[in-house]
Amino acid sequence: MTEPTSLGFVLAFTAGLLSFLSPCVLPLVPSYIGFLTGLSLEEMSSRRRVAFTHALLFVAGFSLIFLLLGASATALGRALHQQRVWLERLGGLLIIGFGLICLGVIRVGALQADRRVHLQHKPVGYLGSLLVGMAFAAGWTPCIGPILGGIFTLASATETVGRGMALLGAYSAGLAVPFLLAAWAVDGFLEWFQRFRRFLPWVMRVSGALLLLVGILLLTGKFTVLAGWLRDLTPESLLNHL
Repeated sequence: MTEPTSLGFVLAFTAGLLSFLSPCVLPLVPSYIGFLTGLSLEEMSSRRRVAFTHALLFVAGFSLIFLLLGASATALGRALHQQRVWLERLGGLLIIGFGLICLGVIRVGALQADRRVHLQHKPVGYLGSLLVGMAFAAGWTPCIGPILGGIFTLASATETVGRGMALLGAYSAGLAVPFLLAAWAVDGFLEWFQRFRRFLPWVMRVSGALLLLVGILLLTGKFTVLAGWLRDLTPESLLNHL
C-alpha cells in the first residue's frame, strides 16, 4: 500500500469520526437507535444484542451506499485519466470549498437545507433497519454533507475503483464504529455525551481545518509530501509491522 493511499484511509476514517461527532448526528444517536429498535432507553440497556443487531444493519445500509459512491467517483476519475493533474487541482478547490462551508465562511443553500429522508414509520423488522441506513446515506444531513463531499472528491482522484471504494469504506467505518458502541452501551453513551456536548461547536471547525489542509495539498500537488513527513515521524519498529 502506498503512503498517499495509507494517508487517505486515515483521513477518511477521521472524517467519518468527525461526521459522527457533528452537531446534527451526535445528539440524535439515541433517537436513531430508539427509532430502529422501537425500544425505550431502559429496554435498550437490558436488550443490548437486539439494539446492536439493528445498529449493525443500519450501518451496513449506509456503508453500502457510500461504497457505491466511492466506486462511481473513481470510475469518473478514471474516465478523465488524461486530465488527472487538473482533476486533482479541481478536487483540491472543491475540498477547500467544503472546508470553508464547515467553517461557516461560505453558506450554500443547497447544503444548508435538511436533506434527510423523513420516515414517519420505520419498515418492520431487521430489514427495515437496513433500509433506513440506506435512506440515511442517500439523504445526507447538512452537517456531514461537506465532509462526505470532501472524501467523495478525494476518492475520484484514486487510481482504481477498489481504492475508491476502500476510501469510502474507511469513512463508513469511522462513522459506524462509534455508532455501534453507542448502541451496545447507550446508557454509557448518554453519560459521555453530557460531558462532550460543550465541544460540539469545535467539531465542525476541526472538520473544516482538515478539509482545508487536504484541499491545499491536492491543489499544490503536495499530498505525497505530507505522507512522507508522517512516515518520518513514525517509529521504525512500527513501520516494520505495516
